[in-house]
Amino acid sequence: MNCAICEIRKEKRFCPAVHGRICPQCCGEQREVTLDCPSDCPYLLQAREHEKQRSAGDIDPAALFLKVEVPDQFMYEKEHLLMGLTYALAKAARADRSLNDQDLVAALTVLTTSSQTRVDSGLHYEQPFTSDGRRRVAAEVETMLKEYREAEQKHMGYSTLRESDVLKALVFLVRLALGRTSGRPKSRAFVEFLFAQFPEKESPLVTAQDAGSRIILP
Repeated sequence: MNCAICEIRKEKRFCPAVHGRICPQCCGEQREVTLDCPSDCPYLLQAREHEKQRSAGDIDPAALFLKVEVPDQFMYEKEHLLMGLTYALAKAARADRSLNDQDLVAALTVLTTSSQTRVDSGLHYEQPFTSDGRRRVAAEVETMLKEYREAEQKHMGYSTLRESDVLKALVFLVRLALGRTSGRPKSRAFVEFLFAQFPEKESPLVTAQDAGSRIILP
């Protein structure tokens, strides 16, 4: 039997993405590129174990918002904010299982660009989203920001969260996502990382301390 993809080489492994048997070369070349690989595929898991984590040199510098500094002190002081926003991403990804890393990065990039515009010029310019899924991701993040401000208002009588803090938090998330994804078009490595930080049956309030430390030290 020949490979179900190239139809030339001999098949040697079952591919759950095509529900057929394919050759190792097509598996390696098309994994998370043209194939929607399920997270429990043994060949995907094996590849991730041996895959080197992306370095800053592998990523477009413009995508990292390098002009924005995110000091360690900020991550320590705003640990609960970062944890809450990361949980919002996990929640959005669970609600729509078709979302992949590129969708989350794209949504975060739009939010970050808009936040940077507000910080730099005071202008409120909202960029359009290219899909409903990405729009819902952004909505979850914005809802979490609103709830964070409301919680501060309730407990302290005022909110300390400034737009510059929001910008730093969003830049942190963009960099985290770009560092965790494989960069392939259909990669869900970052999505799976989020799910690992916030197991579906556990409350984010119960695991806040542990999850927060794992997020800040990826």
